[in-house]
Amino acid sequence: MDLSVDEFIDGLLYQKDATEQPSDTQKPEDITMRIPEWYDEKLYNKGRHFYWNNCFQFTSSMLVGLVAVFSVPSILRVLIGTRRSNSVFTSYRRYLSTTLYAVSWLEHELKPGTVSWRSLMSVRSRHIKASVASKMKGQGIISQRDLALTQFGFFGFAMLKPDKFGIRQLEPGDWEAYNHFWRTIGYAIGLEDKYNICRKNFEETRAVCKIILDRVFTPCLDVVPEYFEHMSRSMLDAMRCVNPTIDVEALLYWTKYLAGVPGYIYSEGERAELQDALKAKLKGKSYDVGVDTAELLPSKPAIEVSPRTPRLIYLQDYETIESIPEYQRLDLNGRYKLTFNYILASLYTSFIFRWIFNLNFYLAVFLMKYLPYLAFFKFGITASYVNIFKEDPVDDTVPKPNSEYTKPRQKQPLYKQMLSIVW
Repeated sequence: MDLSVDEFIDGLLYQKDATEQPSDTQKPEDITMRIPEWYDEKLYNKGRHFYWNNCFQFTSSMLVGLVAVFSVPSILRVLIGTRRSNSVFTSYRRYLSTTLYAVSWLEHELKPGTVSWRSLMSVRSRHIKASVASKMKGQGIISQRDLALTQFGFFGFAMLKPDKFGIRQLEPGDWEAYNHFWRTIGYAIGLEDKYNICRKNFEETRAVCKIILDRVFTPCLDVVPEYFEHMSRSMLDAMRCVNPTIDVEALLYWTKYLAGVPGYIYSEGERAELQDALKAKLKGKSYDVGVDTAELLPSKPAIEVSPRTPRLIYLQDYETIESIPEYQRLDLNGRYKLTFNYILASLYTSFIFRWIFNLNFYLAVFLMKYLPYLAFFKFGITASYVNIFKEDPVDDTVPKPNSEYTKPRQKQPLYKQMLSIVW
């Protein structure tokens, strides 16, 4: 049954069935997977090809999407409850495994017995086990809605804001094919068609993603749930063992910027627009009066969000980019990384630079699989290798509250900041 965008959003975000229905109703040993009736092998493989033509920046968008997914309270509770990503080590094992899962889907054809097929079965098995364990602890389940919102993390930002990554359609129908690829993956991991964010065409999918961004991720990232800082930072610190160029503060800023969180801006035009919006909300009041960011959100939250105290922003803080409180928290390396994101998006639109950066990612994939040498120094040689068909380890690390990460920090000497840009 074909649903309109409004009907789909109503079923996913506003009906109880989406939150009460688990991601899978089978036991891990009884999982069966089949290819959907609407599957088009040629279109699916074209979507894979489109990814590899833009793999460096598509993967960057997935990292941003993963951070955004942590801001959804129902998903975060389950992640914490699994005890498989509460420390840097367990995060490394879990999210390197997640990366290799996605790479396996994109490297191999979707046919019974292939690595892609087996890895999708493994993902479903892990979801079932995590959901059952979470339910027994009274922390909820992995619902169809949670699965759909996680699906957004893999492609949502790239589809909505390709210019921010320099991603271009190189052949007619590339985006349609990419949509079909992720629609198929969603189906394969247990999403029912009525909850699959990827709709029958790319235009509808983009419309759905825009609504989900406005009603879910922007408000959730505006006032993040408790332990978001710990879980996201643990993941990003862990992924530095795969990509040492990651700057945690800059990437968190970039995520909130891409999600349209009020106060997170970068260009002069965006600064002027925000000041105009603040003046309109103040309605002649003193510029010393703060404006609650809830008044600046594009839409009211459609899902459970964390209890919030007003997050106030002040007009005078946005006289320049450098005076923005959130931007001031960034050190020299973080500001450099934000600048580089802009430059990279421009460079990536050219054939030669896209080829160079993609080649860098091919090398990174090889190292992730066969020689994760950066992790050797942190976790040891044996512990650094990940087998996606084996369960991730657990530990008893207790997540720290957000307040531990939002304290004022001592500024590093300039020479250390400059050295951090190099390494």
